[in-house]
Amino acid sequence: MAITASENAPVKTVSVIVPVYNEERTARSLVERVLRLDLGLAKEIIVVDDGSSDGTPAILDDIARNHAEVKLLRHQPNRGKGYAVRCGIDAASGEVIIIQDADLEYDPAEYPRLLEPIRQGKADVVYGSRFISNEPKRVLYFWHFLANKFITLVADILTNLNLSDVETCYKVFRADLLKKIKLKEKRFGFDPEVTVKISHIKQVRIFEVGISYSGRTYAEGKKIGWLDAFRILYVLVKYSLFHLLAGRRVIYK
Repeated sequence: MAITASENAPVKTVSVIVPVYNEERTARSLVERVLRLDLGLAKEIIVVDDGSSDGTPAILDDIARNHAEVKLLRHQPNRGKGYAVRCGIDAASGEVIIIQDADLEYDPAEYPRLLEPIRQGKADVVYGSRFISNEPKRVLYFWHFLANKFITLVADILTNLNLSDVETCYKVFRADLLKKIKLKEKRFGFDPEVTVKISHIKQVRIFEVGISYSGRTYAEGKKIGWLDAFRILYVLVKYSLFHLLAGRRVIYK
């Protein structure tokens, strides 16, 4: 499958996929920020409630009732971020897909910067990097930073890319490309899986842009932990080896 600039479809609609799990403190504010954005493009916001058990479902119901741009999907029980993102991808109708967490660690005001390489016909995929930016970044856990850098190093070795931030939430894709990829991971394995599979598509053009980052503590609702870090490393190795053995059958639907 060859991806070339000449195949780029005009970008008319952006689909923002928001996986949500127990984010009653931030979900409304996050979605309202996305709604207020003027991108010069049509927007659809696909919110996937991943089995929330707090006040999140009622908040999302209210938002969806009052905003036609918001499409609310829901499943029970909790299936994981990767599964929620896959549901959103299937439902997306835009030419470009943005992944957006429901917390406020990442600012939707970054969308114009993330979209620009695709809108200019230069990129098929854009990653928002927390580590190549002069934008404000909250100072938090050293060991999380070290784990992120190590995971990115392993990913770059296995994929022969020079990414600086594999585990960033902000990943932007041409929809026609992303919808053809066979994705299986249900939890935080989405990021390494999609990175490995994207890297094996011939002539794919991947860009990075610097973004701001306002991380949160575990007391403030952070969910990813050390067991997830080990799972992420496993997923990187798993799909890299599978590609060597099975080739394109691992990547494409």
